[in-house]
Amino acid sequence: MLERIREGSQGFWAKAILGLVILTFALAGVGSYLNAKSDIPVATVNGDDISQSSLENAYQNERARMESQYGDAFANLMADSEYMRTFRRGLLDRLIADKLVEQTAAELDLRVSDNQVKEAIVNMPEFQLGGTFNNDRYQAVLRQAGMQPQDFRDRLRQDMTRQQLMRALVGSEFSLDAEVAQTYALQQQKRDISYVNIPAVAFEADVQVSEQEISDYYQTHISSFDTEEQVALRYLELKVADLLDAVQVSEQELNDYYLSNQDQYRTEEERRVSHILLEFGEDKQATQEQANAILERLNNGEDFAALAKELSTDAFSAENGGDLDWFGRGVMDPAFEEAAFALAQEGDVSDVVESAFGLHIIKLTGVKPEQVQTLEQVRDEIVAAVKQDKAQAEFYQLHQQVAELAFEQPDSLDDVAGLLGKEIQSTELFSRTSAPETFAGNQVLNVAFSEELIEDRVNSEVIDISPEHLLVLRVAEHQPQRTRQLAEVSEDISAQLKADKAQAAARQWADELVASAKSGESIQSKLDEKGLSWATESGQMRYGSVLPAAVVEQAFKLTANSDANLAAVNTAAGNAALVRLDAIHEAEAAQDTMLASIEQRLSSGRGQQLYVDFIDALKAKADIEIHAVQQ
Repeated sequence: MLERIREGSQGFWAKAILGLVILTFALAGVGSYLNAKSDIPVATVNGDDISQSSLENAYQNERARMESQYGDAFANLMADSEYMRTFRRGLLDRLIADKLVEQTAAELDLRVSDNQVKEAIVNMPEFQLGGTFNNDRYQAVLRQAGMQPQDFRDRLRQDMTRQQLMRALVGSEFSLDAEVAQTYALQQQKRDISYVNIPAVAFEADVQVSEQEISDYYQTHISSFDTEEQVALRYLELKVADLLDAVQVSEQELNDYYLSNQDQYRTEEERRVSHILLEFGEDKQATQEQANAILERLNNGEDFAALAKELSTDAFSAENGGDLDWFGRGVMDPAFEEAAFALAQEGDVSDVVESAFGLHIIKLTGVKPEQVQTLEQVRDEIVAAVKQDKAQAEFYQLHQQVAELAFEQPDSLDDVAGLLGKEIQSTELFSRTSAPETFAGNQVLNVAFSEELIEDRVNSEVIDISPEHLLVLRVAEHQPQRTRQLAEVSEDISAQLKADKAQAAARQWADELVASAKSGESIQSKLDEKGLSWATESGQMRYGSVLPAAVVEQAFKLTANSDANLAAVNTAAGNAALVRLDAIHEAEAAQDTMLASIEQRLSSGRGQQLYVDFIDALKAKADIEIHAVQQ
């Protein structure tokens, strides 16, 4: 059979069919390559695409901000795929909102001038040194971000245009003086409150709980009796810091490190220059002639700063007489840098220098010579660095050995413990939500609760908590998630039902006292029978009171009228309480600054809500298509 197949595949028709198949695949492949988009859209808003790269940029920026603000806490969240999916979708929603606002701003023909963009750039802290705009820093930051100045200006203009509309919306909200005054009066009002705490325990003797009630409660709340899956672990951990004390450092090592890293202890020469820049126009020869003329004027004694301010096309530095502040090597355009560092003395002026930006005339205004720290000056720093390096090297070596031993002897951590010279540590049973700090991150929890470790009872792979901290573990005990039986929780349910019924009885008794008081009867004798008495707190405010929250909340609902100044409430402690309003103290006269603050908060809150409603309205009438979002 195989021989027939071989012979058949050599025939004319077989070769023809094979050729057609190959050609089809080739054309399909080339076609898909030519037609493929370099940046697949993740969403389309009214016909405008939001690219995958835009979402990725937003993701990277927001991730960097979150990591900077929350550190390891955010790193743990990142291990949760569901959280990161929600995180990305939230960013996409924000980009969609931005796109809608951008489209609306365009429809309204909103514009931002070149001067506004320039002023915004000059005032950005990212581009300042010592509180002053620095053109070199501006160029360096953009290069680091992989952006051209024109691209950055266009993006900034777009953002500023969008902000125009946002400010118009948010800034249009205001609060009336009467609203502000009323808010202040309510916030600052004080009340004298009397209350009686009625312990539910005093009514427990009259409470009965049946088996049927316990069973009904169990069935109704059965999900609350689910236990969490739990594990107990045996583990070993190693940190670079554990190895530092045993590290010895020789003089030769210190000297070698100093020589190998001498650049770290050298402050390179820096120079400060001013320049006059002439960008190339359509006529390069004319630009050259203009530069030569300016150089001749300088040689004839005219002021460099004045000519820079008048003639330089570098608008940012021209405002400061052409000053570019301090810079070292490797920052400027190579031709510019070579000319600047070739100038011998302060005040020297270069010939006309051509760079990628145009033609320059450079004046040296300052020199900071190179400085080198001696070994003795940085000895302590080098000792710490060499120890850290040696400890880190030993850590990496042990990391490999731990990984090998844990794998080769999967049923025990004893060999790993012997290698590290450490005692094996143990934990009590814990769930994902009650994990000890060392195991609290999703990275470790996913390993500790993995099927492999639980069912096979083997050692884990080495877990890198950080570049300087490793962990290897095994499951010592496992308790799966389950629903506790009624017999296990019957006593707890009975206690809960008794507590609920006792509080209900206390509240009913309190309601009866309120009804009696409103009918004109004295309730003091009934309070005396239970050994209860009034407690009075004067000058209580709506927020920040030492009284139970339910008592204060109820007191601020009551009026000072004798027929409406008493009420009963349940408290968070499981008791009941009688609340009586004794007096109302109106707020003192407000200072203008306080009223202004309240007005700002009210208007800001309304403005933010207005913006949310505005975005919702735009989304409701927009044609929005969400494509697959890459995870």
